Amino acid sequence: MHPEDNVLVALTDLAKGESIIFENEAYILQDTIKAKHKFYTADLKAGAEIIMYGVLVGKVQCDVAKGSLMTTENLKHAAEPYGYRDVDFSWQAPNVSKYKNRTFKGYKRKDGRVGTANYWLFVPTVFCENRNLDVIKEALHNELGYSVSDKYTQFTHQLLEAYQNGENIEAVDMQLTPNNTANRIFKNVDGIKFLNHQGGCGGTRQDAATLSALLASYANHPNVAGITLLSLGCQHLQVQDFVNDVKNQNPSFDKPLFIFEQQQTESEEVLVANAIKKTFEGLIEINQFERTDAPLSELCIGVKCGGSDGFSGVSANPAVGYTSDLLVALGAKVLLAEFPELCGAEQNLIDRCTTEESAKKFIDLMQSYDALAHKVGSGFHMNPSPGNIKDGLITDAIKSAGAAKKGGTAPVVDVLDYTEPATKAGLSLVCTPGNDVEATTGKAASGATLILFTTGLGTPTGNPVCPVIKVATNSVLAKKMRDIIDIDCGPIISGEKTIEEMGEDILEYCIKAASGEIIPKAVLLNQDDFIPWKRGVSL
Repeated sequence: MHPEDNVLVALTDLAKGESIIFENEAYILQDTIKAKHKFYTADLKAGAEIIMYGVLVGKVQCDVAKGSLMTTENLKHAAEPYGYRDVDFSWQAPNVSKYKNRTFKGYKRKDGRVGTANYWLFVPTVFCENRNLDVIKEALHNELGYSVSDKYTQFTHQLLEAYQNGENIEAVDMQLTPNNTANRIFKNVDGIKFLNHQGGCGGTRQDAATLSALLASYANHPNVAGITLLSLGCQHLQVQDFVNDVKNQNPSFDKPLFIFEQQQTESEEVLVANAIKKTFEGLIEINQFERTDAPLSELCIGVKCGGSDGFSGVSANPAVGYTSDLLVALGAKVLLAEFPELCGAEQNLIDRCTTEESAKKFIDLMQSYDALAHKVGSGFHMNPSPGNIKDGLITDAIKSAGAAKKGGTAPVVDVLDYTEPATKAGLSLVCTPGNDVEATTGKAASGATLILFTTGLGTPTGNPVCPVIKVATNSVLAKKMRDIIDIDCGPIISGEKTIEEMGEDILEYCIKAASGEIIPKAVLLNQDDFIPWKRGVSL
């Protein structure tokens, strides 16, 4: 992956004893090397440093032979120390002349931002209202054409009929049909979204304050056109706290906001009925909004990886990284998060920061986050999951060095703490956990209007207000899980496409998704995952 590396990546399964020729040097394989895994390119003594992507990713724990398999037994995590060193960073932006006059069709909001979707949002101030949200969701989704469960309801009905008629239910097959969006009543309303959560009371007052800022950022999101708020009344997160946060974030906030408090209402039935009726009126209002042309500079793209494999840093992440560079060159915003998955890539990112202030903020956030993890007996080095390891990501530094590729090579113009909004064109770092849903939740809070989500193992993660586009690292996954994968980067592995060509393909998909011409699979499936981060230890 880099001229200084002392490991090679297997693109296909390689047999023990096989002779591999790479750049005029022969390697006799000492073990079977499955695709995505790595083998050492030299005889190494215990303690030797392993370099991949040009950075330190681990140290061998015992003597290893040239051509032998990298494993968790013979390699442990290691990363270089990092710090601010005031380097003179220069960047060669890609040629974007063919995109200069390109536009997407988005929803222009009064605060100047442009959304890629037009959603109505339900927000509970406390978990006590989740049940009411579920009742409202079932009523509105089923009646207004947003439900994705119709085919499963029909399948269950067929099973019931077969059972009641004494027939063999094994003979009943469900018809695998795509979700139908044609029967929606409000054609310009892309969805009605619900932010069920487990917070708002209990925990600490700081947890409630963080949650309030998070919910306010979703209310202010350019993909959101109106909000219905449900409150119990006695919880830590008071309605006025939320309203204050909304106004502090956006003093010109003018979206419809309907507030219902259960302890001030005569009954639950009245609360739910009034919330449905008022929301219906709001849907009529926002259905009048239409998409109009906007420059690509108005896009704000989050980049994320989850269910990563040994190809993540080889195909999908570098391709998304090239897309990121194209977007930055066009004046758009790109958000790179997952701080536990930047372990080992810190120095490169620090050197790319455009200001000392941003660099030191990044260092402080990384060190305080890692220290908190160590305090409870963990650490960034414990980040790789069993699935990651099984598919070739042996140390966190290997995973992180490949994960950082999603951010391309552009300068880092800003560093944002959790829920801080992205305000500067260019690449920003956003402090979130690596956890798929917590990270996507945080990216949307900072203003991402699309998220490019790379995966090698497959994950259905989505977000309520920000369409999530799934990018597969390999064609086997793209074919096997075609119901959740949008883009296949397997052609990079097979040599059919370059990283740059794939990056341009991804940008074209983003333009179509931002315009509503393509609906990403996570959106079609109503994969509306939302998990607030309590600022505790989450990797």
